[in-house]
Amino acid sequence: MSQKAQGFSFKVLTINTHKGFTTFNRRFILPELREAVRATSADIVFLQEVMGTHAVHPLQVENWPDTPHYEFLADTMWNDFAYGRNAVYPEGHHGNAVLSRFPIVEYENRDISVAGTERRGVLHCQLQLPDRDQTLHVMCVHLGLRDAHRHAQMKMMCEMIAALPPDAPLVVAGDFNDWQMRANKMLKRCANLDEVFSRKHGRPARTFPARFPLLRLDRIYVRNAATSHPWALPVRPWSHLSDHAPLAVEIHL
Repeated sequence: MSQKAQGFSFKVLTINTHKGFTTFNRRFILPELREAVRATSADIVFLQEVMGTHAVHPLQVENWPDTPHYEFLADTMWNDFAYGRNAVYPEGHHGNAVLSRFPIVEYENRDISVAGTERRGVLHCQLQLPDRDQTLHVMCVHLGLRDAHRHAQMKMMCEMIAALPPDAPLVVAGDFNDWQMRANKMLKRCANLDEVFSRKHGRPARTFPARFPLLRLDRIYVRNAATSHPWALPVRPWSHLSDHAPLAVEIHL
């Protein structure tokens, strides 16, 4: 029986990298973070607050990599990666990134910023899965801090999703900053997205702050896909590698 006839599964991971520093920027831990991310064996990794370039840190931080952080994290494990620059400042920029074991055949960073606020984007990638003729769409997001801004940004996301083929598998993951728990209902209504922890447990996972998670800020949403084994990664060693707990899930097509 062929792989296609049997179905296909892959693991995704989402994490806010906090620009490679511990909480309050006390210590640069990107090399440790890379090892921890590699140990999850995720096929697709969604990164938020990942550093593109910075003019000052390489002069001050002893083990600052020569490559952009998303490329350093990808290393030899994820052959394809895409980066969407969002926040730009005099010293450099950061944004969202996707690392993938599957070919990224096309990607686009869509601006969903609200006027007068910090720049926000949705990194939309199209992935070619092995031995399948369908395209997997993935979107890496990091929404704003205010409820009205998030509502406007999710509305723009829904318009993007409406333009996709209705039967295409879709994964949307990242830092939604949705401490008021309003995203699930809106994204289900406007884009038919299901949140993977809510499917199993009735509500999203607690992810922030990582050392003692209280708020349910990070999410993994899917459409046209089954899921199993959603889990928030344990406090150790992750609590000192990011201020957000990473989330992972197995996705089945």
